[in-house]
This record gives sequence, structure tokens and C-alpha cells, in this order.
Amino acid sequence: MKIQNKKISKDMPIIEAIMANEKVAEVLFGLGFHCAGCGMAQYETLEQGCLAHGMSKGEVDKLIKEINGESKKKVKKK
Repeated sequence: MKIQNKKISKDMPIIEAIMANEKVAEVLFGLGFHCAGCGMAQYETLEQGCLAHGMSKGEVDKLIKEINGESKKKVKKK
């Protein structure tokens, strides 16, 4: 399946977001989140996965903006 580089939202299932935008996997792996290989990726949203990994809601919002190219700041690993 071809990755389409669509705009993503925090409410998208992780696997759908990975398939919709090539930056998702790259950014998540950079944070140490190996979501693409997780069985929950098809059920959990980006927000749920990020919150489960200790991110705040504000950090999730910044991450979504970064992936969508709306922010020059990168979300850093804690």
C-alpha cells in the first residue's frame, strides 16, 4: 500500500496514520516508540499511544503539528 502524505490527526488509529503520512513512523521511532510493530497500532489512536508512553496532551498536539509540517520545533524524547 502506498503512503499518501495526508494530514493526520491525533484521533487516527496509529497504523492508519503511519500509512497516511510517511513522517509518522519516522517521528515515532525517533521518540523511541515502536508503534509500527505493535499489535495495538490498529486499535489505538496516536493520542492514546503517545499518552501511554508518557506524553502530555500538549506534547501530543505539538507532535501532530510537527508531523503535519505546521511547526518547526521538534518534540523531544523525555
